[in-house]
Amino acid sequence: MANTNNRTVDRGRTAVQRAAQVVGVVFLLAGILGFIPGITSNYDTMQFAGHESEALLLGVFQVSILHNIVHLLFGIAGLAMAGTISGARSYLLGGGIIYAILWIYGLIIGQESGANFVPLNGADNWLHFFLAVGMIALALILSRDARNARNTPRSA
Repeated sequence: MANTNNRTVDRGRTAVQRAAQVVGVVFLLAGILGFIPGITSNYDTMQFAGHESEALLLGVFQVSILHNIVHLLFGIAGLAMAGTISGARSYLLGGGIIYAILWIYGLIIGQESGANFVPLNGADNWLHFFLAVGMIALALILSRDARNARNTPRSA
């Protein structure tokens, strides 16, 4: 089994790499959909940043131009880092940690606070919690599986 650039050649992408790709695509999609009126309600109230933005992605998640741009950049990072096992793991683990911090931040600040610059509402906060748990779990479980697959001898 040849190994080039931390990627198994004979099997293509590993599960952790595919997971990072899927997460990246989901974030890209969220970023794009956040700019589409109708999918984002109250679109005409969207601000660049801050809690004054009343735009709601899927009628639930408070978004702003900055919030959508962050989703787009996070999606691009996921696709770029999915090229290697270590990059995919770092993306999922690091992203999960970032979303855990955002969840805690969203719980601490008030929704009407000037510190709510992203902006975040209750639905965003709990989505961030589930993203944190999911991304960290994917990083730890799937990268462990990738290490086990690399270290298991294959019969001819």
